[in-house]
Amino acid sequence: MMERMAEASPHLKARIAGAFYLLTMLTGIFAQAFVSERLVVSGDAAATATNILTHKSLFQLGFTVYLIEMVCNVAITALFYELLKPVSRSVSLLAAFLSLVGCAIKTFSRLFYIAPLFILGGAHYLSVFNLEQLKALALLFLKVNDHGAGVALAFFGFYALLTGYLIFRSTFLPRILGVWSAVAGLGWLTFLSPTLGYRLFPYLAALGLLGAAALILWLLVFGVNEQRWKEQSNAAVE
Repeated sequence: MMERMAEASPHLKARIAGAFYLLTMLTGIFAQAFVSERLVVSGDAAATATNILTHKSLFQLGFTVYLIEMVCNVAITALFYELLKPVSRSVSLLAAFLSLVGCAIKTFSRLFYIAPLFILGGAHYLSVFNLEQLKALALLFLKVNDHGAGVALAFFGFYALLTGYLIFRSTFLPRILGVWSAVAGLGWLTFLSPTLGYRLFPYLAALGLLGAAALILWLLVFGVNEQRWKEQSNAAVE
């Protein structure tokens, strides 16, 4: 499969990247908006614990969907590296590393997301804690999960900034998509200060989703200009 992917045309790779990008958006929105935000009550450990225990299957589904989101993100990273390396192999490689670091941090933080199921599971070795303490610990782990995802967003911000630069310099994708990606990346960099990032998150998310939707639509419908991609790739080799 990897060999076939490597041999695929740039046009096909672009469309596959668009499909993975769309899947990443949909899984992220589902896990965050329809699972996490529905079950986790900010500042209320008791209500959050009750929601998790009442909807265990939904909470576990959220964890699974979060992992699928990260798998799709890794696939996007690899495909965009292949698509954009004719512009600058070194910058594309740096962008890919930054994205993979973000994926690793975000995936690790999801361990804190699933931890409340074990904390609230009634295991004998947790009997040293009273019920209120267990509920508080569960909410604390969920907050650590959120902050871990925020740290990952800072790395994704650098990735989006570099990707935007590469798209802008490319001859096979519209420059406006590069500008939008770079602007979204600058927005995610506010998570270098988590307090500022979370304060601006609703606006940043809207901006990021619009930019991502535009790029996804272009990749799925138009792909890349294959002739120009090959010309830029040959020029880079020479």
